[in-house]
Amino acid sequence: MKRAATGSLMGLALGDALGFPTEFNDVPSILAKCGPWREMELPRPAIVTDDTQMTLALGRGLRTAMGRGLLGPRRMERPVREEFVEWYQSPENNRAPGNTCLKACYLLKTGKPWEEASQVHSKGCGANMRVAPIGLVPGLSDEQRSGAAQLQSALTHGHPTALAASDLTAHAVRLLAQGAEPTGLVGLLRSYAYENRETYRAHWLGELWTRGGDPTPGAFIARGWDECLAVLERLEAALRHTNPETDPCLATGEGWIAEEALATGLLCFLQFVDEPLTALRRAACTSGDSDSIACLAGAFAGAHLGADAWPAAWAERIEYRAELLALGALWDGGAGA
Repeated sequence: MKRAATGSLMGLALGDALGFPTEFNDVPSILAKCGPWREMELPRPAIVTDDTQMTLALGRGLRTAMGRGLLGPRRMERPVREEFVEWYQSPENNRAPGNTCLKACYLLKTGKPWEEASQVHSKGCGANMRVAPIGLVPGLSDEQRSGAAQLQSALTHGHPTALAASDLTAHAVRLLAQGAEPTGLVGLLRSYAYENRETYRAHWLGELWTRGGDPTPGAFIARGWDECLAVLERLEAALRHTNPETDPCLATGEGWIAEEALATGLLCFLQFVDEPLTALRRAACTSGDSDSIACLAGAFAGAHLGADAWPAAWAERIEYRAELLALGALWDGGAGA
C-alpha cells in the first residue's frame, strides 16, 4: 500500500519548507545562497508557510464535515470557514500570507455570507495550493469532489480561473493517487477541462457567478477553464522542449496566479517523475512563487509515489508532522467515506 494521502501531504509540506527561503528571489540569488539546485537541503528547522497551514485548515474542516454525514455545500462551508478564520487569527499566521486570503478571511470572521467575502477578481494561487486534501479524501463522487474543490476556493478566491484551477489540481492529485500514469496526465486533465468547461456547480456556488460580470453561469466558469486549457497547452510544449536545467517559470509562468502555479508545479513533477527530491529542488529553485510551486510539485509526487518517496531524515523534522501524518493515515485507511 503506497499511502498516497500521507505521501501527498508530506510532499506538499516538504516542498513548501524547501521553497520558503527562496520565494521572492531570482535564480542567481538562490544559487548564490543555496549552492547547486540539485543539492539543495531542507532548511533547519523545516518551517512551512501559509500554504501548508491552510492545507491543514481545509483538511480539518473536511474531516469535521464528513464526520457529520454526506458531504454537501452547507455541511462543508461552516467547518471550513471556521478553520480558515482560526488560521487567520492564529499567532502562527506570520509566514507572509497572501492579501486575498487575509482580506477574505477577515470578512468571513465578521460573519459575512461567504458569497460576499469571496474575492471574485482574484485568481491567486492561494486557493489551489491548499486543495490537495479534496483529491485525497476517500468516498467522494466526481460531483462532490469538483464542487468541494471549487467551494473551498470560492471562500477566498472567487475568480472563475481560481475555481477551475482548484478543481483541476484536486483532480490531478486524485488521478495520481489512484495510479494514473504520469505520461498521460496532461491529456487526462485537458479532457476533464473540456468536459467541464461550461458546467457551473450551482448547488455548491449559488449565485457567485453574478458578481463576475458574465452574461450566464456557463460563460462565467468557461472563462476559468479556458485559461486553464491555455496553460496546459504551454505545459505540453514545455515538456517537449524545455531543458530541465532552466528555470521552469520561463516556460509556464511564475506561479503567483492559480493556473500558472498548477502548470509549473506539474512541470517540475513531470520532468522528474521518479526523482521526487529532484522535483522539489527544481521547484524551489525558481524565480516565481517558489514555495507554492514546490508545494504543488510535492503533492503530485507524493500522490504518485506514496509515503516512501520521502526520506525519513526529511520527513521526521517537518513542521506539523504529527497532524500531516494523522490526516494521511485517516484518508489512507479509507475513513471519512
